[in-house]
Amino acid sequence: MNRLWHDIEQNTEVWQALRTGKATASNFACFMANEGKAFGDPAKRYALQIALEQLTGRKAEYGFKNAETERGHEQEPVARMLYEDERFVEVTNGGFFDLGDYGDSPDGLIGTDGVIEIKSVIAPVHYDTLRRGSFDPSYRWQLVGHLDCTGRDWVDFVSYCSDFPEPGQLIVYRQDRDDFKDELKRLEERRSQFLDLVKATHQSIVEAL
Repeated sequence: MNRLWHDIEQNTEVWQALRTGKATASNFACFMANEGKAFGDPAKRYALQIALEQLTGRKAEYGFKNAETERGHEQEPVARMLYEDERFVEVTNGGFFDLGDYGDSPDGLIGTDGVIEIKSVIAPVHYDTLRRGSFDPSYRWQLVGHLDCTGRDWVDFVSYCSDFPEPGQLIVYRQDRDDFKDELKRLEERRSQFLDLVKATHQSIVEAL
């Protein structure tokens, strides 16, 4: 596995260009759905998106923004600072981990072993995570993807909600590689199948033009 890390600021043009035409960890759940069965529509649409990016050299633009995504961008720096203060660590730039056909942009790196994923969420979602006593399962494959793509030993899932009293605004759940040993193997196998789907989709477009 050839892993190349780019120390670049996220959400910049250079960062977008590096991600173009690649499957990224934030979308791994698309093809992990229906695992063991044929790919569903979300995976097929994602494969088409990647194939088109490869053909045009342009990142797909959906212009998707809402109040929740805007809040996430605004509050992530606050959550990061609280995490650093609570854990007595420094969170450094996540950049982009390039593995050829796929890659990952974690929210930050901790030392040489850790990676962080920050979610700034509304109160009901934060409350569910608090009661669950574990990470939000809808982000399972993104967390597994962080460990797989970065090669690091652990990932901290951080849920932040400013509506809660201060002691409960930040929730942190750590997952080690051993916690996801089975998932890492399953991700590798399913992703390989998905990348074959991307290649087939790419080829079908070329042949139809």
